[in-house]
Amino acid sequence: MAANAATSKAKAAPEKDPGTSEELLARIVEFLEAEKAEELVEIDLRGRSEIADYMVICSGRSTRQVTALAEKLTDTIKLEFGRFSKMEGKAQGDWVLIDTGDVVVHIFRPEVREFYQLEKMWLPSSAADAE
Repeated sequence: MAANAATSKAKAAPEKDPGTSEELLARIVEFLEAEKAEELVEIDLRGRSEIADYMVICSGRSTRQVTALAEKLTDTIKLEFGRFSKMEGKAQGDWVLIDTGDVVVHIFRPEVREFYQLEKMWLPSSAADAE
């Protein structure tokens, strides 16, 4: 029985540190900036919503870029933090939502982002008016 326990431990991959929500947010923002996402907005949801600690909204120039950003971001989060993200909307490529647990990411085509205007819903009124 001890041999089975040793074998199962040897097969188990080391777990990644899931990091804090702030570390995850910083890495997501760093990734999106490096990959040329446009009009990046970070929204602090702590104390305002139970869905996540932070929301990130950005745009891609085309459906292809929106889809590629979403795929690469979820792969990066999985590799670096060991977190599996839920993704919605990838097939259409107009608006992809990525739920990492602590940070929700919305990647839009510019026209779709303008139509839904999520920033106006979630940013404080003074910050939304400045945009």
